[in-house]
Amino acid sequence: MFERSFPEGWLAHRLRDMQTLPFVVVTNPHISHVYELYYKAFESLRRVPEVKTLDDNDRYCALVSETLQEHLTVIPRLAIGVLECRDLMEPEEMDKFINTLLRARISRRVIAEQHLALTETFSSPWHFPNAQMPLDSYADFVGEVFLKCNAREVVEGCGKMAQIQAKEAYGPKCVVPEIVLEGHLDATFPYILSHLEYIIGELLRNSVQAVVERYAGSATKPPPIEVLICEATQHVIIRISDQGGGVPREILPDLWSFSKGPRRQTRLKNLLQVPKMAATTQELKLSTAESSKELVSSDVKSKRPYDSSLTSLTSRPPNLRLGIGLPMSRVYASYWAGEISLHSLEGYGVDAFLQISKLGNKNEQLSTRASVDGV
Repeated sequence: MFERSFPEGWLAHRLRDMQTLPFVVVTNPHISHVYELYYKAFESLRRVPEVKTLDDNDRYCALVSETLQEHLTVIPRLAIGVLECRDLMEPEEMDKFINTLLRARISRRVIAEQHLALTETFSSPWHFPNAQMPLDSYADFVGEVFLKCNAREVVEGCGKMAQIQAKEAYGPKCVVPEIVLEGHLDATFPYILSHLEYIIGELLRNSVQAVVERYAGSATKPPPIEVLICEATQHVIIRISDQGGGVPREILPDLWSFSKGPRRQTRLKNLLQVPKMAATTQELKLSTAESSKELVSSDVKSKRPYDSSLTSLTSRPPNLRLGIGLPMSRVYASYWAGEISLHSLEGYGVDAFLQISKLGNKNEQLSTRASVDGV
């Protein structure tokens, strides 16, 4: 079994990467916490015997599920540690380390979550011969891959989430900008839904927040955020345009860095709050029952015995600036052969471009991912 044979090796490579860091960096309590989690997972998984029966697989899934839960704090703790150690290593080396760690982490979690999802599907009543297939949209999933991922639906869901969170953060009298969609609104492709929602959610969160803050207290209605969806043969491009004033000049050079940039103390203070926030999007405490129905793609998500590693980040209030949203989004996009670019006009607004490669075509960067996972 591929998924059973390789996680220990991947964890061992990442442990080696952390062991090659300067000693003073590894002794940082947050980096040390991540190291201990990885070491515990390595020791637990390497002792699992070969999976030969369904009962063996159930026990293995229970261990994997427990490990996924324990590792939900990895991203915020890692980000805190990187910021605290920014003066102990060259920023370029620190960014290279965290990018490699995050890419490898995506590989492990995708395979682990896919194995759990496929096991859940195998155990479902409708899996057996002559059983009636479910009528809900869960039938459009193959494990964690959503076969009918619609760009318009994802943008609308993430946009509603960003608007709701802005009203909660800035008050009910806050006037949020409309989100106007145009282009190929029927574009549909297979993708891992949680990854796409995280990327688009971060981009829309930034745009909504920038427009709300720029037009706060103004009698002028805030201009809409324009989203253009363009579908090509092998990829989908989404452009998000706002008039929120653009990215401040002092932030722009380090926009894609985890360790560089100003506002260090603010980022550290905010990151410390992330592990205490809601674990799943469905647990958000929204102001009305009606708004809770507008959560991102809640109609196509089934309950899992584990939580996504992205939900505590996706569900945070928009005024809780972490400074890792865009770098994280770029890692997730590039892992699936995608790309994010941003063009800022200071004093006017931002155009963000997201190119999504359709999963299953020849553009997948399998060799690149394999080299990252195996290094």
